[in-house]
Amino acid sequence: MNKYLFKYYYIGLDKYFGSQRQNNVLTIEDRVIKTLRNRGYIKNPKDSNFESASRTDRYVSGRGAVFGIESLKKPILMELNSDLPEEIGIWSYAKVPNDFSPRFDAQMRHYKYIIPWPLDFLKEKHNFNWDLLKKACKDLEGTHDFQNFSKRDSLINNTVRDMKSINLSIKNNSIVIDFKSRAFLRQQIRRIVKKLIELANREINYNEFLTLMNPSDFKSFQPANPKGLILWNIEYSREIVDFKIDEKSLERMNKFFFSRKMDSFLQYNLFSLMQKNELSDDDQF
Repeated sequence: MNKYLFKYYYIGLDKYFGSQRQNNVLTIEDRVIKTLRNRGYIKNPKDSNFESASRTDRYVSGRGAVFGIESLKKPILMELNSDLPEEIGIWSYAKVPNDFSPRFDAQMRHYKYIIPWPLDFLKEKHNFNWDLLKKACKDLEGTHDFQNFSKRDSLINNTVRDMKSINLSIKNNSIVIDFKSRAFLRQQIRRIVKKLIELANREINYNEFLTLMNPSDFKSFQPANPKGLILWNIEYSREIVDFKIDEKSLERMNKFFFSRKMDSFLQYNLFSLMQKNELSDDDQF
C-alpha cells in the first residue's frame, strides 16, 4: 500500500466535539474515517495507520488540516468529497514514504485567530491600544516557557516552545492574528489571545502581561472563544511532500465558503437594520 497525506478543511460546528476521535461523541476524524471506509480507501484506522498532524478543540475550524493513511487505492478526491458533508472537504493530496509522519515530520504549523469584535467597536468602547498589542506580539516571539498560556496536561513535561512569528493584520474591520510555530501547546493560542485582548483593552497593564511569561508564577484563566481559531496550514519539506491540488475539490470548497459568507452577510445586515436607533417617517409602531 502507498501512503498519502491529505489536506482538508472543516468547520467547527456544534455537532462536532473537536477534531480528534473520542468515545461516544461525533468528531471531525470520525466523519472522515467513515468516508474513507465507505469509499474503500481503508478497512479501519489502525490497519491504515491513520494519523492526524494536529488536533483542535470543539468549535475550532481548519482550512489546511492534514491527515495521513496507507491507502488501498490511489486517491480521487471528489469520490471522497461526494460522501462528505459540505462542512468537510479534502482538496489536496501528496504521496509520501511509508515511514513519514504527518504529525512529527511537520516543519511549521500556522493558525489564524479572528478577534470577534470589529476594530471600530474596540476603539470606541475600550480605547483599544493597537501599538501595545503589536509590542506584546513581538515580545512573545522566540523561545519561551508558555506554561501559563496552556492548558495543564500531566503528559506534557516540557512547556518551552519556539514561536516563530506572530503577525497582525486588519481584514474588513476585523483583527486577524497569525501564529506560526513548529508545535503548540494545548489551548496556547487561545490563552495568548485572551490576554492580548485584555492588554489592548487596558484591562491589564504590561507588567501584568509580562508576569505570565514566568512559569513559577502560576496563573489560571479561561481561553478566548474557540470559534475565532482556524488551523490554516501545516508545512512540510517540499523535497519530500509535493501536494497536488484538485481543482474540482477546491471549487467545491470555495462554493461552500461563498454560500456561508452570503448567509452571514444577510444576517449581519438584518440585525444592523433592526438595531437602528432612529425611526423614519415611514416606520409606524
